[in-house]
Amino acid sequence: MSTLPSAPTLIAPSVAARTADGHVRTYEVRTFGCQMNVHDSERLSGSLESAGYVRADAGAEADVVIINTCAVRENASGKLYGTLGHLASVKRRKDGMQIAVGGCLAQMDKQAVIEKAPWVDVVFGTHNMGSLPRLLERARHNGDAELEILESLEVFPSTLPTKRDSVYSGWVSISVGCNNTCTFCIVPTLRGKERDRRPGDILEEVSLLVDDGAIEVTLLGQNVNSYGVEFGDRHAFGKLLRAAGEIRGLERIRFTSPHPAAFTDDVIDAMADTPSVMPQLHMPLQSGSDRILKAMRRSYRSEKFLGILDRVRERIPNAAITTDIIVGFPGETEEDFAETLRVVEQARFASAFTFQYSIREGTPAATMPDQVPKAVVQERYERLMALQDRISLEENQAQVGREVNVLISSGEGKKDAATHRLTGRAEDNRLVHVELPAGSETPRPGDIVTAVVTHAAPFYLLADSPEGAPLRIRRTRAGDAWDRTQSESCAVPAPAAGAAGAPRAVSLGLPVMPPRA
Repeated sequence: MSTLPSAPTLIAPSVAARTADGHVRTYEVRTFGCQMNVHDSERLSGSLESAGYVRADAGAEADVVIINTCAVRENASGKLYGTLGHLASVKRRKDGMQIAVGGCLAQMDKQAVIEKAPWVDVVFGTHNMGSLPRLLERARHNGDAELEILESLEVFPSTLPTKRDSVYSGWVSISVGCNNTCTFCIVPTLRGKERDRRPGDILEEVSLLVDDGAIEVTLLGQNVNSYGVEFGDRHAFGKLLRAAGEIRGLERIRFTSPHPAAFTDDVIDAMADTPSVMPQLHMPLQSGSDRILKAMRRSYRSEKFLGILDRVRERIPNAAITTDIIVGFPGETEEDFAETLRVVEQARFASAFTFQYSIREGTPAATMPDQVPKAVVQERYERLMALQDRISLEENQAQVGREVNVLISSGEGKKDAATHRLTGRAEDNRLVHVELPAGSETPRPGDIVTAVVTHAAPFYLLADSPEGAPLRIRRTRAGDAWDRTQSESCAVPAPAAGAAGAPRAVSLGLPVMPPRA
């Protein structure tokens, strides 16, 4: 069992959070990468606000800009240094501005970040996110760049203060790190071996989110279903799903991302038996070729992968299954690629995140022979995209006429104002644009709208009202919480901190459980 501390990590107020004339300094966190990076950015924001900083208004130039980097996504390095190049000109004309770089790419590049961009003030890694306020203060005092990259975790990131972007939905990390050795992946090097949180700490954090108004939670891990490996319980993840399903007020549970090699039938049973676990599964395929899967050190084969999908659909017939696929892995032949197309056709994914293989320094695949030419990778990628777009459209067309419960979100519908629609996620996580008829009550982010799907596209569904009937809305605690945040931002009186129903703007990590009689 992990010996990392689980008590809340307190961040002291920082003198660097104010200017010399007493003004509070503003910050902006820019996130590059996956859900884990998004979750980490909420911790970075919480740590900064606990130290006394305030978030910059949208479009404003912040006093402190933090870039939370990814080393997995394509062109991650180019995106980082391109952004830093732009920020250099901003910093030259903005007195006292600081720039910090953290996350996976910082963990990997270390000193190289400062060498390539000497105007950066702080570089920190994946294992010491809570150090950011202290490092900013030290850099400001000394007038020199601060570099701190730890090789192992000091504390679980989940014990750090949190500033959540959403009041109705939250991320909860159940583990950090990875024990697999996929030849294309740099994550184990950057985030270390898997460390599992205690089940009680996880459930307590979920309960805290629900108390704050969240009705949806996504459990996060590099290989979320291998949870329990550190304390020797191979069924721990299924048990965790069932336990989370007993938390009153929690309506939707999701998780990402599992690994096919460790995906067991008890997890499928827990999904099917727990009403609040949503009928959605993200199951990374990576390749349909058994030969390439072996070269990737993915310890499953296509037959096992498809068998998992069959068993999931047998227990959860309406499950929407999504995936990740890499095109052009070293040595991939046309025959190997044809196997990927075969498996994709058979799997009937609702959608797929498809990537063109690109070299990641430090991974075994980077030095493998038979690197596939870029033009060949591009052509295969386009064929795969065309196939998956067709399947996605067909799978979405099968939803037409179906009644869906849509959790209304904020910010996902880019054209909602022009189309008079609202946007949210159905229970199976499909994106749904819901018509807002004239005269209808408007649901709040966090409310649930029940509607009928009227049209399908490859990447979304439409739920229009042909007769212009008012929306069927269920007002939720999450919508109430959103109302409170709007009241606070507009200086309208809201419940005092600690009052029943009052929101927690910054959660100070995990609560300490009181002794039980």
